[in-house]
Amino acid sequence: MSSGHDQSESPYKGKSGLRRIWNAVGYSLHGLSDAYQHESAFRQEVILSLVLIPVSLFLPASGAGHGLMVGSVLLVLLVELLNSAIEATVDRISLEDHRLAKRAKDIGSAAVMVSLANVVATWVLVLFF
Repeated sequence: MSSGHDQSESPYKGKSGLRRIWNAVGYSLHGLSDAYQHESAFRQEVILSLVLIPVSLFLPASGAGHGLMVGSVLLVLLVELLNSAIEATVDRISLEDHRLAKRAKDIGSAAVMVSLANVVATWVLVLFF
């Protein structure tokens, strides 16, 4: 029991301090790279973000308005990353057609769609109301 972590969990869970932070940064950058390399929707949303975020900063809005506009765009990237992780996990388990696999993927896709609708709603509310 003095090994520092429960044997039923990942051995990476025992890391702490700067080593854990360094590892987490590396895993995160690898995840971003993999998503960009393997997920066309993520690449499209990154390009959209690279356009919308600078544009948002030049539009007439309060500081909070700019923050909301930028945050809504970043939320799309976050939701797309989670959706991609769900899809990869489902595919790892099985590539066969199954109603629950389809449901998981469709719900992930719906989450992305809702986050995109949030961008439109946020920008309209900030800029016109």
